[in-house]
Amino acid sequence: MQFYKTRDFSALITDTFGFFKEHGRNYFRNWLLLNGPLLILLVVLFIIGYRELFSQIAGATGDGNSFLLQEYFLENQLVLSLSLVAVFIIFLAASIISYTFPVLYMKRLSETGTTDIKADEILSDLRNNASRFALFFLGMLFVIAPISLVVFGISYALMIIIIGFFTLLFLMPLAMNVINFLLFHYFNTGQGFFESLSYAFRSQFSYANNRNKSPLWKYWGSTFIMYLIINVVTTVFTMIPMLIMMFRILAAADAGSGVDPQNPFGGSMGIILFITYGVSSLVTFILMNLILVNGGLMYYDSRTDLHRTVDLSEIDAIGRDEG
Repeated sequence: MQFYKTRDFSALITDTFGFFKEHGRNYFRNWLLLNGPLLILLVVLFIIGYRELFSQIAGATGDGNSFLLQEYFLENQLVLSLSLVAVFIIFLAASIISYTFPVLYMKRLSETGTTDIKADEILSDLRNNASRFALFFLGMLFVIAPISLVVFGISYALMIIIIGFFTLLFLMPLAMNVINFLLFHYFNTGQGFFESLSYAFRSQFSYANNRNKSPLWKYWGSTFIMYLIINVVTTVFTMIPMLIMMFRILAAADAGSGVDPQNPFGGSMGIILFITYGVSSLVTFILMNLILVNGGLMYYDSRTDLHRTVDLSEIDAIGRDEG
């Protein structure tokens, strides 16, 4: 697959799926080797934690004694605090790998052309870029997050009139594209955070050479389609635990159902509910690779300064082969 080339809207969609068709086995094998253990541990903690929490809430409300829930939290402050810290650390580590892996994988693939990338090579790239990612995280936390809160807060406030809905519909894919471009440019060029942010924003509206028409709508539309696909798939997974939860709550009110009204989330069906919820979270993590790879292809489309260089190198390679 040629990475640095101009792509129209349909090519951005088809090449995203073409990437996984061509490199998917190697890609996800490495992704699971690096991120799989963390995600499995995170899912297990989610399952255990949510089951315990919902069981306590159901038990307290079933007895009509809300103070029992307060007492539970007071008696288990240390355990709950340590659990939250552990979940946060694991989630942060999994997010770091999930967001940087596609960037570093595609970077290595575009530079080397090899189709047999090893997990230890990506791990080495992750280690070498650890300090840069720490700076990137700080920039996201103290620069991007406050700006996003203000912009999206205003958009939500405008929901009282119809323009707020269309503003959010436009801004959400645009914001994701800016963050993805920022991520790819930051790790592909070695430039600073603010230089990369400037490029990420400007490249949404125009190419660097100013000769091609604005890529805004093909970038926006491509991300919107990917979000739509991901939401359809994840909705199927999230609807299953929601339906099971509703069934358990309704069944708990029936004395002959066999469901404990004090703990409708207990038993085998309760276990199935939270396992399904955990699996849906895992599927969401996996499907986010669609957005990130698609964002990478858009970034390579925007780098028109490298398109001619790549084309000339390919012509030279053909000439050497014929000679």
